[in-house]
Amino acid sequence: MTEKGNFHRWGQPLGVLDGIPIAVKDNFNTAGIETTCASNMLKGYISPYNATVVQKLLDQGAVLLGKTNLDEFAMGSGSTDGIFGPVRNPWSYSRQYKEKTPPKSSSENEESDWVITGGSSGGSAAAVSSFTCFVALGSDTGGSTRNPAAHCGVVGLKPTYGLISRHGLIPLVNSMDVPGILTRCVDDAAVVLGSLAGHDPKDATTIQDTFKPFELPNLIDVRKLCIGIPKEYHAPGLSSEILALWSKAADLFKDAGAKVIEVSLPHTRYSIVCYHVLCTAEVASNMARFDGLEYGHRADMNKSTESMYAATRREGFNDVVRGRILSGNYFLLKQNYENYFIKAQKVRRLIANDFVKVFGSGVDILLTPTTLSDAVPYMEFIKEDNRTRSAQDDILTQAANMAGLPAISIPTALSKRGLPVGLQFIGHSFQEKQLLTVAKWFEKQVKFPMIQLEEVKRHDCSVFQHQKSVSFL
Repeated sequence: MTEKGNFHRWGQPLGVLDGIPIAVKDNFNTAGIETTCASNMLKGYISPYNATVVQKLLDQGAVLLGKTNLDEFAMGSGSTDGIFGPVRNPWSYSRQYKEKTPPKSSSENEESDWVITGGSSGGSAAAVSSFTCFVALGSDTGGSTRNPAAHCGVVGLKPTYGLISRHGLIPLVNSMDVPGILTRCVDDAAVVLGSLAGHDPKDATTIQDTFKPFELPNLIDVRKLCIGIPKEYHAPGLSSEILALWSKAADLFKDAGAKVIEVSLPHTRYSIVCYHVLCTAEVASNMARFDGLEYGHRADMNKSTESMYAATRREGFNDVVRGRILSGNYFLLKQNYENYFIKAQKVRRLIANDFVKVFGSGVDILLTPTTLSDAVPYMEFIKEDNRTRSAQDDILTQAANMAGLPAISIPTALSKRGLPVGLQFIGHSFQEKQLLTVAKWFEKQVKFPMIQLEEVKRHDCSVFQHQKSVSFL
């Protein structure tokens, strides 16, 4: 008997994902299994129901291996700020990285010589990258699926807002949150999307139309495509390595007969500030439910209700979450509401209109970098505070969330340090089939090399037989 009592005959598959091992980010509710959001506030909380996406995967026969680590309440871009500690990037232990990293002197601590996964869905990206599972769910509010996908060398898909149900995803920013899909290839992402997409009566923001799952073609002709290269994505801090990779990827499409043009998204430069205002404002609203009365942590403070609230939230939330709550409430104060929140909403509309104009001019797909650089060492990452890091790391990804557009990060090549670098494709609303078809064509061209984990390699060398990567760098 399956979940919800669906009987099936012995030997008959439940669905396309029957027997496929999956992992789920720990901000999706799972019935009977702890859901913590990597926070003391929800430590020990067990949800009475499954998130819609989790239930759909189980109904298709998928096998849940476990929940994955994240930044507390998904607020971060490194997966370093949760109560379970930071997530380590599997590529830190790959032969490719070790060969390019100079040996450490005995005085240096080798334990600290590992790189971050990106975030906030770092645990899910690491699980797919390290062969722990075939599919993992992440969430994507400003790039939290695509960013770790790029750093961990896996495919990270953020679908169109409203295509997949958010019911049971503990909210960060309701107007931007989207369940994300992490897989090792584009075809797998298309299969999972087919199982998850469609209307959910429990989520009023989902599409009303029925979604028809699709298969991606094997023979793909890109000659009729117009690929846009947004000049504003040549952002400050973009590494020369990624800039060269982006340029060569554009040439790849041009050489195959596609039309490649430079386009402008003029309001992109305001997007990270706009995102910060809207994100913190919605965070302040969403975090108000964690008051110690109904569920989650409750402080042992009996002096008054107000003191119990204050103690609960001080003990339950880390500095990052408390900081965002304070910022959001400041922007929502009566005297600030017009100048910050309303103005940010207007700028968000301008950013969305930039995409509408570009896609209306005949552009099919936008090609951009996913991240400014490859993954940085943990000790270097924590030198800067969470807010500074998030502002830097989300700069190339969060505009797609504000416009509600589908976007996918594809692993493209290894950097000079032997670490993965990804590029991002952004498509028209609800045109996932076209987006994934172009992504599959690109994936075939670049032949990204498989990770060679040293411990795993000793057990089964045959796993790592692969074609050489196209020399992009």
